[in-house]
Amino acid sequence: MNAVQRIGNSLQTVCSDALHGFLYLARSSFTLIGIALVVCIAGLAQYPEIQNLGESRLAEWVRERQDAISSIVSAEQRQTNATNPADLPQQQSALAYWLSKKYGIAPEPLGALVAQAYEVGGVQKIDPLLILAVMGVESGFNPFAQSPVGAQGLMQVMTKVHTAKYERFGGNLAAFDPATNLRVGVLVLKDCIKRTGSVEDGLRAYVGASTLEGDGGYVDKVMGEYARLVAVAEGRKVPFYPSPNLNPSQPAAKEGQTPTVATAGEPLATP
Repeated sequence: MNAVQRIGNSLQTVCSDALHGFLYLARSSFTLIGIALVVCIAGLAQYPEIQNLGESRLAEWVRERQDAISSIVSAEQRQTNATNPADLPQQQSALAYWLSKKYGIAPEPLGALVAQAYEVGGVQKIDPLLILAVMGVESGFNPFAQSPVGAQGLMQVMTKVHTAKYERFGGNLAAFDPATNLRVGVLVLKDCIKRTGSVEDGLRAYVGASTLEGDGGYVDKVMGEYARLVAVAEGRKVPFYPSPNLNPSQPAAKEGQTPTVATAGEPLATP
């Protein structure tokens, strides 16, 4: 055996001994930790007052977290479900009462929706009156509306197309939460307007008529309702014609032609 082989064997022996020593120490350490835990548990059993103190502290912490969560949920419900229109700014109050009479919806839920439209519209740089006009034409302010093709909620968003947008709100079932549907619908509308370059073309994309010759009068309906809401917001007397909740608008496709863009959504295929 030459010198190189002897050195190699020596190194191998040293590494093996070091590994065995490390494993022995590790096993010993875990054993000591386990013994310490058993001793602590046994000690606590001898002092029930310490155990009770720990349990009470834990229970108190859990109650605090539950109270905090409950207060947040309650605050959101108070903010989004109903608002007395009389408590809103004059312009928003007038809109809530007018929409309530036109669509046959209680003024308090509409008060909340009007306030939300102003809040979200301000953040997303979308005219809140346009948001309200879209809601009126799309669903008649029915938060549980659903079209034959699967568009859902106030803004008739294609939930399956925009699943990712609902993730932060708890999933697709949030489509039937009025405040959530409003927020997601505004995001979709904003994307459509930005992509097409104008409000009218954005509305056509929103309803799924970008690739069609006509939109079934959808844009005219929305812009007509928008004009009425502008007049109401300015304090003018605007007549209304009570009607049942409207079915979600669908573009008029040619016979045998299938729209390639989802209602209230982006193209199913990337252009």
